[in-house]
Amino acid sequence: MSEGAMSTEKVAGVDSAAAPLGAPLVEMRNIRIAFGGVHAVEGVTVDLRAGEVVGLVGGNGAGKSTLMRALSGAHPPDGGEILIDGQVASITNPRDAKALGIETIYQTLALADNIDAAGNMFLGRELKTRTGSLDDDAMESATRKVIGRLNPRFKAFKRPVMSLSGGQRQSVAIARAVHFNARILIMDEPTAALGPAETAQVRTLVKQLKDDGIGIFLISHDIHDVFDLSDRISVMLHGKLVGTVRKADVTTDEVLAMIIMGKLPSEVSEKDLAELHR
Repeated sequence: MSEGAMSTEKVAGVDSAAAPLGAPLVEMRNIRIAFGGVHAVEGVTVDLRAGEVVGLVGGNGAGKSTLMRALSGAHPPDGGEILIDGQVASITNPRDAKALGIETIYQTLALADNIDAAGNMFLGRELKTRTGSLDDDAMESATRKVIGRLNPRFKAFKRPVMSLSGGQRQSVAIARAVHFNARILIMDEPTAALGPAETAQVRTLVKQLKDDGIGIFLISHDIHDVFDLSDRISVMLHGKLVGTVRKADVTTDEVLAMIIMGKLPSEVSEKDLAELHR
């Protein structure tokens, strides 16, 4: 094949033609994870570029969250390899992941409800003055700077986060990750249980992160979120990768067919699509 020609070779369910140009920030190759005799993830290969959102979708038990736990260090894989910036990485715990610029924003957000935005952003990593006391001014200033860039309308810096809206709480969690040099974000159901206005706010935050060059794996059951935010979509079923497609090249029905039937868009018939709406 001549230089610059586009390959359509499929490797472990991934259509390499679906990948954008540029070296990946993350490559997860042939990842395998088992719990006892159950293969939760079996031979899955996905990748992620800077400034890209890859939606990771599938039904309950598909293996998408388990796959991301391997990247976050919460559950090291039993097989396969993870590459960061083209180099094989050893990620055996969350500390390893953070050192590589990988941060996870869980659905629960992992915020301390009784303290404010600055307290949460620096929780466990507090700034100190020369005398050893907490440098509250420096932490608040840094928090205002980061959150102000992500969400200029955020004003509730002094309030305990328990009193904030869901979208505001997401702002705090995202700011914490970004401030500590995250290059790769794993976002787990970021709009779950949010109303329309808060969902729109979170979508704006995600687009801001993309503009800043951060790569995002977006785990979501909401097909509308996936289509609004993702550049590519990776679909899992029963622990295996059905395929990875460019959002611009598929319809929501074709992605639903991948999720439900395990068929790539090229394999889906008009009859299959009609079955989805019965």
